[in-house]
Amino acid sequence: MSVLARPEIIKLVDYGEVKVEPFTEKNIGPASIDLRLGNEFRVFKKGKAITADEDIKPDFYTTLVKAEKIVLKPGDFVHGITMEKITLPETICGLLYGRSRYARLGIAVHATASFIQPGISNRQALEIKNLSPRTIVLKAGTRICQLILMEMNGKGKYSGRFMHQEGL
Repeated sequence: MSVLARPEIIKLVDYGEVKVEPFTEKNIGPASIDLRLGNEFRVFKKGKAITADEDIKPDFYTTLVKAEKIVLKPGDFVHGITMEKITLPETICGLLYGRSRYARLGIAVHATASFIQPGISNRQALEIKNLSPRTIVLKAGTRICQLILMEMNGKGKYSGRFMHQEGL
């Protein structure tokens, strides 16, 4: 596998092999694409213990909130989603990481599930946690994370539950 540089990313977008919707060329860096925070968030409900299993539905333990900003107190954890819908071919996979400017503020943008499967066509869910001792306000539209694209040796295609995720 190899990480794709800006010229290769632009070429794949121009040829329609990789889709970023909406697309803004200025969001492509030397080896990544910056993605923006959407305006949908899932906030955890207080209550009983959650049994973590394959069948759990987010409505059981979270409340969907649509807002142009979200206030995160120290220790708060929310789900967010990117504004951009990403479509990858069967030969490209990706990694999603928070941008360092937010890490320096104590914001973990993508807690664990950073691998982006080949063949997906969805908006990326974010697991956002405020690790700092201060309250932080995040605004929709902020370039909050970066997608690193990698060319695979061979083909593969994700066909799971989140294949066409459009919202939280």
